[in-house]
Amino acid sequence: MDGFIIARVIHVVSVLFWIGGVAFVTLVVMPSVRTGHPPEERLAAFHRIEGRFAPQARIWVLLAGASGFWMTWRGQMWDRFLDPSFWWMHAMVAVWLVFAAMLFLIEPLFLHRHMERTARPARDFARMEQMHRVLLAASVIALAGAVGGIHGLF
Repeated sequence: MDGFIIARVIHVVSVLFWIGGVAFVTLVVMPSVRTGHPPEERLAAFHRIEGRFAPQARIWVLLAGASGFWMTWRGQMWDRFLDPSFWWMHAMVAVWLVFAAMLFLIEPLFLHRHMERTARPARDFARMEQMHRVLLAASVIALAGAVGGIHGLF
C-alpha cells in the first residue's frame, strides 16, 4: 500500500503544479499581457513568459499521467472505465490526453511553425487565450469530479 500512497502523492502534486500553472497563465499572465502590450506584441510577450513554464508543464503532465496509469494498473481499476459513475476518470484521461498532445506534439511540431508562417499575432494571441480558458474550465471540471468522485460524491 505504501507504493500506492507515494503514487497518489506524486499524482496530486503533479496535478497541482500542472493545473495550477495553467490557471496562473490563463487568469494572470494572459490578461496582464493583453492589457500591458499592444495587440501585435502580445504573442511575443506571452511566449517570453510561457517559455519558462512549458518545460515544467511537460514534466508535471508526464508525472501525472505515469502515476495515474500506475495507480489504475496497480489498483486493478480498469473496470471503472466501464461504469458511468466514474465519469471523472474519463474526464481526467481526456484532459491529460489533450494537454499531452498539445505539449508534446501539436505545439512543438506544428503550432509554433504555423504561427510564424501566418504572422497574425493579435489573432493568434486571442485564440490562444480563448483556448486556455476552455482547457482550464475542462481541467477544473475533471479535477472537481475526481476529488468528489474519490470521496464518494458520485
